[in-house]
This record gives sequence, C-alpha cells and structure tokens, in this order.
Amino acid sequence: MLRSLKDLEGYTASATDGDVGRAVDFLLDDERWAVRYLVVEPGTFLDGIQVLVSPISFREIEWPTHRFHLALTMDKVRNSPSIDVDKPVSRQHEGSFSRYYGFPYYWRSSGLWGVSSYPSALAENESKEASAAPPEESGDVHLRSARDVRGYQIQGTDDAVGHVADFLVDDETWQVRYLVIDTSAWWFGRKVLIAPEWATRISLGEGKVYVDLVREAIRTSPEWDPAVAIDREYEARLHAHYGRSVSGPAARAQ
Repeated sequence: MLRSLKDLEGYTASATDGDVGRAVDFLLDDERWAVRYLVVEPGTFLDGIQVLVSPISFREIEWPTHRFHLALTMDKVRNSPSIDVDKPVSRQHEGSFSRYYGFPYYWRSSGLWGVSSYPSALAENESKEASAAPPEESGDVHLRSARDVRGYQIQGTDDAVGHVADFLVDDETWQVRYLVIDTSAWWFGRKVLIAPEWATRISLGEGKVYVDLVREAIRTSPEWDPAVAIDREYEARLHAHYGRSVSGPAARAQ
C-alpha cells in the first residue's frame, strides 16, 4: 500500500515499554530511493534530542491509531549513538548506528535492504557483518531530509515546472514509489506524479530536483487525486504517458 510521508509525520514511535516520541521527518536515500530512517522527536526522557529509528526496527504499524510499534526498549533508544540530524549523516554514523542495534549494513549489497527488498529481512538475520569489519567511510551517503526536499523546484530538461509536495512510499518495503509534484503555480490546483528513477540528481545548493522529462510532458501528465487509490490501470496510464515501462512492484490498492 502506498502512503504519504507527509501524512505519517506526527505518528507515535512506541517502544516495547513505552512511547519514545513522534516522527517529525524522514531521511531518504536518493540513490536507491528508500526511507532509511524516521527522525523521532522524543519526549522528556531524552531531553529533546532527536533520534533516528530504522524501519528495520518496526514490529508492527498500527495505522488506525497512527503508531509505529518498535522491537526496541526505551533504554535501547535512549543509549543509541548521538547523531546531529541537522547535518549530513555520514557512513561512519550509519556504521555506528548499525553496530549498536546489531543490523547488517544494507549498503553492502545490491538489494533495497541488503540482499532483500524488505527491512524485516535484515532484522531476522544474524548481525555477524555488523560486528565485523567497519563499513566503507568514503563517498556521498545520499541521505536527504524529506522535509527539506519538499518545496524543491522540479527542473525538466527544458524548463522548470512545479515543486515537490510529498512522497508516496510502499509501506512494506519503504521504497519511494513516486514524488508528488505540485504544479499549481503554473496550472491552478493540479498535482501529478513522477517516479524517482526519472530524477537525475538533487541539487542541495539550488533547491532543485532535476528530471529527465520535458516540461510539457509533466504539464499534461495524468492528474493525481489523493482521495483515489492508485491502481495498476492508473500506473500503466502514467508510465505510458511518459513513454516509460512500469518498473518495480505494482502499486497496492489503498
């Protein structure tokens, strides 16, 4: 099922022995386009320090009550490695985080989550890799704040058109399936979807997402209605409009 990241902000993160806090942001991997971490604003027990929670830690998500149930204790979260979420999260920080929780390093394999498409698969594995050799420290980690990228302008191959308004993610794999583009500055009230694989790069300095699409194609794309479920027919029509084949798992009915 596809979920709006904006709608998930404010969900409670609940440990096995009490509530940790609420999700206020998400860190996105813009290379493999997945949600790697929830940024959780904790209660008083952490003195207001924000912490990261990986989908690998999810035990259950209670959608009606807006609650992420974690397979972690409050003490485990309290003593997790300190990370300044207002600065780029380095691979060194991710390595420390993974070793602390006993998670294998997802970035060492070609799959979305290591050798699997699901974060739960990493949670089920023994963490021999996480306690062995340190991870590769160099290179761009490709982690972006979803809250920061919302509002970035979409730059087509010929002209700018609209801005990023939201992200739609698969609630099992936590893969970003679509960027929601608001074109209301050009065409009143119209929102359309773009698959992340059509983005060529994100420019932090310019506040832009560059896409391999012309402005007219985006302008005339099938309109997205958040009140209507995304089904196979809509996806096929969307991808056919852009002249692209449908990749990845088909959208689940909402």
